[in-house]
Amino acid sequence: MCAEQLKGGKLARQAAMLCQDSAFRLYLDRRRRAKHGMTEFQLPDGTHNEEDARDGLCAACDIQSRAELDHNPTAAATFRRIRQRFLKWKQQGRQQ
Repeated sequence: MCAEQLKGGKLARQAAMLCQDSAFRLYLDRRRRAKHGMTEFQLPDGTHNEEDARDGLCAACDIQSRAELDHNPTAAATFRRIRQRFLKWKQQGRQQ
């Protein structure tokens, strides 16, 4: 069954909501800056939009569509780790 035929479930919906969350997109901006040693001038807050977040999440989980999260255990585990790291970051108040 190819990615276009897969039906998304709970994880796909969670991923879609996460990509719509402006705090998650801010997290992606700051994580990318830290990972690549960039300054805020080089990659300002607010750079990632919803589509960038979706593309980044799919790339990190090695999937073509968020619907695959509900059918691929490895991708699902990766998504859960990403979400947990984001929630921890958010809980620590780093989005200020």
